[in-house]
Amino acid sequence: MDIQIKNDASELIYSEQMDFPMPKFLSTSLIEEKQQLSYDFADARFKEIYFDGYHIAIGDIHIYENLHIYTTENIPTISLIFMLNGDFVAGPDMITGNFGKRRYQSLEHNLFFNPSPAENIDVDKQRGLELIALAFSTDRFLDIAANGGRVLDTLANDVAGGKGAYLNKRINPPITSRMLMVLEEIRRCQFTGGVKKLFLQSKALELLALQCEQYERVEQVRVDAVPISAADREKIHYAKDLLLKSMQNPPSLAELSRSAGLNEFKLKNGFRQVFDNTVFGYLNDHRMDYARKMIVTQEYSLTEIAEQLGFSSIQHFSLAFKKKFGVSPSKIK
Repeated sequence: MDIQIKNDASELIYSEQMDFPMPKFLSTSLIEEKQQLSYDFADARFKEIYFDGYHIAIGDIHIYENLHIYTTENIPTISLIFMLNGDFVAGPDMITGNFGKRRYQSLEHNLFFNPSPAENIDVDKQRGLELIALAFSTDRFLDIAANGGRVLDTLANDVAGGKGAYLNKRINPPITSRMLMVLEEIRRCQFTGGVKKLFLQSKALELLALQCEQYERVEQVRVDAVPISAADREKIHYAKDLLLKSMQNPPSLAELSRSAGLNEFKLKNGFRQVFDNTVFGYLNDHRMDYARKMIVTQEYSLTEIAEQLGFSSIQHFSLAFKKKFGVSPSKIK
């Protein structure tokens, strides 16, 4: 695998050649590695796990200048990207059909297969870029997809035919509360050896199932729902931005509707179609994920975090947090 990183002036600031870790990727035993990288242009911490054609990568990255990353990889994989915080643009070097570059933003996910050996990634200067990525070997994915239903059959046909594909071709869907819970279970897994391998395998398959289930449900809603105009879709995104800027004291539905220039029906219906969530369900997911990040940094007490997010008491905050992640905030701290 070849990696080149350039800055905005197209100056080469990093270059490396390495072999694809196929022995690790196909290892029958679980292999775990941790890396901490520090350069003038970025600092990064990665945890990587390999076994039986599965790869799990957990990354936390600080980017100090705009970067343009070019990679060449001769081993195609099926990738599941869960963007917890930050954003970047990624895609194949050559656009084939509808398989082009895609922007990933906070609390979005997708599944894709890139048969092209070349890929470009553009990432802007930012702190706290956080993601969890999973990958299956093509053989492993085809085994999993066999008799797995319409969605997986379609993807498997593309993979078997060497055709680039996204699970969701139009947008990156929002990460659901259940997906966040599973991702947190992967991050906090305390098992060891063969039991850990079995646990992580089950969680990888659960995430794949959740992605497919969400896709089928959203597509059915989209078929049944009244189409959203481009102007109303823009207003719904504007309402989302207003909502997230007022986490501590969120507006009512009526206030948000007036500010966005939509009636309440269009606002509620639009949120379900665009974000696969209710207005305040989306807000709660964002608040809880923000809270988790604040807890991990250990810069604030739980009482301070609860106050910043607008909870009336730490007990109310703890109950909401445990409902979402299945673990109390004090245990994560």
